[in-house]
Amino acid sequence: MSSILHIETSTDVCSVAISKDGVCLFERVDHEGHNHAVKAGVFVDEALSYADAQLMDLDAVAVSCGPGSYTGLRVGVSMAKGVCYGRNLPLISVPTLKLLCVPVLLREKVKEEDALLCPMIDARRMEVYAQLFDRSLREIRPTQADVVDADTYRQWLDERPVYFFGNGAAKCMETINHPNGHLIEGVDPLARWMFPLAERKFFGQEFEDVAYFVPFYLKDFVAKMPKKLL
Repeated sequence: MSSILHIETSTDVCSVAISKDGVCLFERVDHEGHNHAVKAGVFVDEALSYADAQLMDLDAVAVSCGPGSYTGLRVGVSMAKGVCYGRNLPLISVPTLKLLCVPVLLREKVKEEDALLCPMIDARRMEVYAQLFDRSLREIRPTQADVVDADTYRQWLDERPVYFFGNGAAKCMETINHPNGHLIEGVDPLARWMFPLAERKFFGQEFEDVAYFVPFYLKDFVAKMPKKLL
């Protein structure tokens, strides 16, 4: 049995959820954009208040670890670490691209046994953070920052169906332009989809070092001057 607080802030969606034995008992979601610094703290506070009111002892905190928004990842991981320190809980990290695959598989969006899953997170312009998995979530190609052209995924598309999804996928489909390439819309990395991945790590005792854990940024942060100051 496990009760886990889940925090997801790696993209433009901010969500927090509590699961107990894989069942969602509490959930807050914000789709309005990059409000993580404001929304995440409120949602986490509400989640902890809910757990306390239900006399629920949390067993762990799970957080999406990237890649994704630099600011979002920092906010989410900072929140998760704060709860871990305050309540003496272990920390679980969930890769965001693998997280995106969970609703696709649970909703049975992919029928072909040999199909590949390609979750994509928007990294601006024609660049995306992407990874390739088979249906058992075995990694076929590691995470990369891809500047997408017609040949980026051709070696896999020429062999079998590949399903693209996530907030970076739609902008790439016309460029990919392959009969084996399929777009699945409306797939967000919500905290509730972290449940099966986090529980597997919990029971396997795969915990992070709370003091030294850092998110998977993939690329270095580059500070920019606000346009109104240029």
